[in-house]
Amino acid sequence: MKTLTIHHRTFINAAPDEVYEAIATGPGWDAWFTQGTTVDARPGGTIHFRFQDFGPDHITLEDGGTVLEAIPGEKFVYQWTPGESTTTISFVLTKLGEGTLVSLAESGYKQTDMDLKAFADCAVGWGEALTLLKYYLEHGVTYGAVPKHRLEKPMTQQYSNRTDNFMRSHQ
Repeated sequence: MKTLTIHHRTFINAAPDEVYEAIATGPGWDAWFTQGTTVDARPGGTIHFRFQDFGPDHITLEDGGTVLEAIPGEKFVYQWTPGESTTTISFVLTKLGEGTLVSLAESGYKQTDMDLKAFADCAVGWGEALTLLKYYLEHGVTYGAVPKHRLEKPMTQQYSNRTDNFMRSHQ
């Protein structure tokens, strides 16, 4: 079965080692994107993301998987399961002038309803995440808390299912 891949690239005015620290450590992720992430940045190690009351839908989510590659300042690769298939996320860091070209690819989505929904969500989400990473490393700007509101939260159940799948796979 043919699988789908997400591709994103952005330039960040920060050294590759600074970018690597922000994507290959728990405190790095927590500084700009998550709340309580842990990373064992070595092949065979684990990455465990935790989002608490995140974004405009105030999503609480846990997800994660296995670290496949961890080359400081150059590359960080791990797996997780945002849909029904386990996907592989690869960050490749290339020094470009005084900054870093960040190339992200997430591969392994099957053409099923559940995976196509996750593919669309993650394609948009990675664009947002790389923008947040750039703003954090270049300007110290973080996402911050989103005020509570009374709008519908249509994505809550989907993210609860992801957390449930992650917790079951790690018991």
